[in-house]
Amino acid sequence: MKYLIRLSLWKKIIIGLLYYTVIVALISVFARSYVVGLFVFLGLVPPSVWLAMEGLSYLLKSNWWRWLVVCLLIYTVVGGLLFSVPRLPILNETIRNLHFHVPMWFGMIFLFTASVIQAVKYLATGNGQYDLIGVRLAEVGLFFGILGLLTGMIWANFTWGSPWSGDPKQNSAAIGMLIYLAYFVLRGSISDEQMRARISAVYNIFAFAALIPLLFILPRLTDSLHPGNGGNPGFNSYDLDSQLRLVFYPAVLGWTLLGFWIATVKIRISKIEKTREDV
Repeated sequence: MKYLIRLSLWKKIIIGLLYYTVIVALISVFARSYVVGLFVFLGLVPPSVWLAMEGLSYLLKSNWWRWLVVCLLIYTVVGGLLFSVPRLPILNETIRNLHFHVPMWFGMIFLFTASVIQAVKYLATGNGQYDLIGVRLAEVGLFFGILGLLTGMIWANFTWGSPWSGDPKQNSAAIGMLIYLAYFVLRGSISDEQMRARISAVYNIFAFAALIPLLFILPRLTDSLHPGNGGNPGFNSYDLDSQLRLVFYPAVLGWTLLGFWIATVKIRISKIEKTREDV
């Protein structure tokens, strides 16, 4: 310090500029931007804002939608269990299951739709990658459908008095799941790879075509305890208030994206396994 005091003015300026350059360079390394480093050093950009910018930049460069899934699901679990809900006869606190049961079916439909698209692409091009992707999407879709059935049974046990009452909606959903289970049984029974892909792709299309009327048309034509079927109004008609919507819509998005996240992981694993087999 005493040595710096003895230096002439121009030497102090040079040392100051060198110090300034080193500090800005170090900040710029972390900030990956000379301008940002300069602004942080001059105090024009608070360090907290810089950290937030860096965090956002990292998320955007590292499959940000997966972080979005984590945030949405954390919000869904916390909001679904702790936020206030409308007090309705019979339903009471069980209405919280709306944030878990219904999004499972949304996720299943989106996954099965994506699987059918891959099946059509395979039949049009003969590219085995489409068959691989379609199968993995169907697997996760079936998993979400089973979760939808289980959460529905839990809900029915409290509101209908029995986990399985033979309701048309329950029966139709179970038949739909059996149709897709048969899809995997069919694939496992055919040894030839190309024939298995072609036949299962055609079956996938017909399975999806059968699932839609089973879930959304036939239950509406008969008496049913399920909301939105058999003359019963759906939640959106009379009690899906703003508090429920604040959690329900993010829940649908979060669970659906989680399904596609699981599917992408399974697809990557299948591609690695296939590459090893070819080698």
